[in-house]
Amino acid sequence: MYVADSRAVAPEAPATTPSADSAARPRAGRRRAAVAPTVLALGTVSLITDVSSEMVTAVLPLYLVAGLGLSPLGFGLLDGIYNGFSALVRLVGGHLADRGGGRHKWVAGAGYALSAACKPLLLVAQTLTPIGLVLAADRTGKGLRTAPRDALISLSSTPENRGRAFGVHRAMDTAGALLGPLVAFLILRATVDGYDAVFMVSFCVAVVGVLVLVLFVPGGAAAQAGAARVSDTGAGAVRPSGTGAGVRPSDTGACAGSGAMSGPASDSGSGPAYGSRSESGVGSKSGSGAEPDPGAGAGAGASSGPAGLECATGTGAPAGPAPAPRPTLRAALALLHRPELRRIAVCALLLGLATVSDSFVFLLLQRRLGVPDRWFALLPLGTAAAFLLLAVPLGRLADRTGRWRVFVGGHGALLLAYALLLSSWQGTAAACAVLLLHGGFYAATDGVLMAAASDSVPTELRSSGLALVQTGQALARFVCSLGFGAAWTAWGDRTALTASAVLLALCAVLALGLRPIRPSVPSEGLV
Repeated sequence: MYVADSRAVAPEAPATTPSADSAARPRAGRRRAAVAPTVLALGTVSLITDVSSEMVTAVLPLYLVAGLGLSPLGFGLLDGIYNGFSALVRLVGGHLADRGGGRHKWVAGAGYALSAACKPLLLVAQTLTPIGLVLAADRTGKGLRTAPRDALISLSSTPENRGRAFGVHRAMDTAGALLGPLVAFLILRATVDGYDAVFMVSFCVAVVGVLVLVLFVPGGAAAQAGAARVSDTGAGAVRPSGTGAGVRPSDTGACAGSGAMSGPASDSGSGPAYGSRSESGVGSKSGSGAEPDPGAGAGAGASSGPAGLECATGTGAPAGPAPAPRPTLRAALALLHRPELRRIAVCALLLGLATVSDSFVFLLLQRRLGVPDRWFALLPLGTAAAFLLLAVPLGRLADRTGRWRVFVGGHGALLLAYALLLSSWQGTAAACAVLLLHGGFYAATDGVLMAAASDSVPTELRSSGLALVQTGQALARFVCSLGFGAAWTAWGDRTALTASAVLLALCAVLALGLRPIRPSVPSEGLV
């Protein structure tokens, strides 16, 4: 796992150097980490949770089709619910996280807990309606947690390494997806009532994931406030130099000096951790970082505090931008007025309309190769292994060469996988090639899309902005599952897959024509 850019000690940065998203960067003099601890902690939670969820996902298609006898249309409905129902609540989850003043962790935790509670309910659901309700509740939990989790990752990383941060998280997430089907396969071979045992073990593992989130993932308030503060002031806090101790606002005699102002950013030459700045009527500045005289010049106006709030006595000059407005649902929806984000959301929706779900891909593979039922649970291992190996390299490639190129290229890999499924090539090599391309598709699109969208969303609406993109994509995949299941039932699997391949090629061409333009406004504050 790639967790560090360099082991060399970086030189101390000047106190006035601006740095976007520097809340996620280490202080000067420390080793620079490629990914923040928050990303690694969330990756651990996702790893454990994916072991649980992929245990169920690996056996669910066979359980529903072979065990309960559902038709492809009925399975398409349930698969659409499983993959698309979360779209109905993703925007709600993102808005709740933003509206709650940085409560990303707790909104995500509620989603993880709800999904965990649904696992044992599969033991008692035996018909289409109750199974659909359980899957809908499970996906509601996923919808609640996805945008706040991705927002935490985005807020904890810098724009330059967001692709890598999402790649590392997705690689850890995929490690769980790799282990889940293997655990399910072993349980099916070792037990009599294999499906019931899979569902119960899945529930126990999901509970462990929730506990890890609660105990080890830091809350989102600190990261969000730090990122917002940096975008307002243009500089992050730095450690003191040897010329003077840091001065806090309470020590400066707020509103008492001649224009004395203290705050997290300092214009003094020494760069104290909580620096002070003294401005007289002619604009003089202190260069020593010494504490200003709290009794000097009471009539000139002063401001103090880490947010740079004005505290007027006399003339009272303003000191810094006003606090960011409280996020609202209207402001979240207004993000679609940004050309960059709107193009990303439209392209993700179009491509999602032609993305056949994993379950259908695995069922097609089983039909073509005659895979026995007991080996079906191992098919997702190929996709997960390819995803695990390629997520970080493709995330780094996206940071260097352009995220949109990698994103559209991933759909090209999926199109090639469809072509192989439609070809006359058979055997183990064909199955391995399809699974490799399938995993490469996810590695090139999942985290890369979120990294691209993060560049166009302000910090205070990060969860809501990412949820907008995820909602459109999930709804499109819901429609695709319904349409593919109906086409399979009416005309057969080959015709359904051919139609999906043609649609994907057309949508990819449209996505190239609608490729996002470079953001023209800062992404770290409301404008």
